[in-house]
Amino acid sequence: MSERILIASDHAGFALKEALERRLADRGFEVDDLGVDSAESADYADYAHPLARRVSEGEAERGVLLCGTGLGMSYTANRYSGVRAAVAWNPEIARLARQHNDSNVLVLPARFLNADQGAAILDAWLETPFEGGRHARRIEKIERADEARNP
Repeated sequence: MSERILIASDHAGFALKEALERRLADRGFEVDDLGVDSAESADYADYAHPLARRVSEGEAERGVLLCGTGLGMSYTANRYSGVRAAVAWNPEIARLARQHNDSNVLVLPARFLNADQGAAILDAWLETPFEGGRHARRIEKIERADEARNP
């Protein structure tokens, strides 16, 4: 059985989302497109919330979000327990987001990437495993908000 990956965007990310959805399918992933369905203006939070909720609840292990800068989508997605949404603008950032931070949501700044760049970033993120070790301890601390306030 293939891994299910969720994908969603706002209007600014629509064209790149469509290209990356095809790439994911070609790589053998089961892709669940949560929208948008056109380049007409749409609010990023309306698409980030459902994707992040499903990742948080374990319905899917990973997801991909796209908006103009990637920032709005990441702000929204990171409000959910267990979601580690990382904005990546090149393959090295994507690799480090997986390797060191166990990112489970990739966020792409669609206004600043072409389809080839987006594909290279996606591939790096998909192919990089979490390193664990000292990084696992750091990931555990993300979910402990009380400790952050009272170290």
